[in-house]
Amino acid sequence: MADGAESDAEIIEQSRRDPVRFAEIFNRHYQEIQRYVDRRLGGEGADDIAAETFLIAFRGRGRFDVEQGSARPWLYGIATKLVGRHRRDELRRYRALARLDRGGVLEGHEERVTSAVAAANAGLGAALADLSRGDRDVLMLVALAELSYPEVAAALGIKYGTVCSRLSRARRQIRAALEPADVKGGSHG
Repeated sequence: MADGAESDAEIIEQSRRDPVRFAEIFNRHYQEIQRYVDRRLGGEGADDIAAETFLIAFRGRGRFDVEQGSARPWLYGIATKLVGRHRRDELRRYRALARLDRGGVLEGHEERVTSAVAAANAGLGAALADLSRGDRDVLMLVALAELSYPEVAAALGIKYGTVCSRLSRARRQIRAALEPADVKGGSHG
């Protein structure tokens, strides 16, 4: 945000009287939210979910806590809840990655997307699918959205310490899942 530019909180507060002002929040944050949703669920539906995020935010702008200043955590929280509603798609995507890791065959668009990701991230799909929803949400907000721990806490409505413990647990599980078999078994070659 440039010097002298209005904060998200100021714009949202003004949009309560002048709804057209909310378009500035959309313009500032839509691409970032859409990218996050796309990376969580894949291309199909990402635009719709990102748009729904802003529709929900617009309708709920009267409840936005202007003390937060930035709308980012609030918007990511809404988007994450919507992703949760669509998590079956997300889990299906991670399981597809896991099948590719084992040499499974998929067809169509999903194959092209998942094979490209799987080639670079062998085992990651299965590891992500095995995480609890809360742990996966925290990990994705830190890794994909690059939110700070306090922003993740605000986005998900959880305590800072909970963010830390969920992220630590998620990282530990991912590391364990991606560890080579010879390291897991204690074999040294």
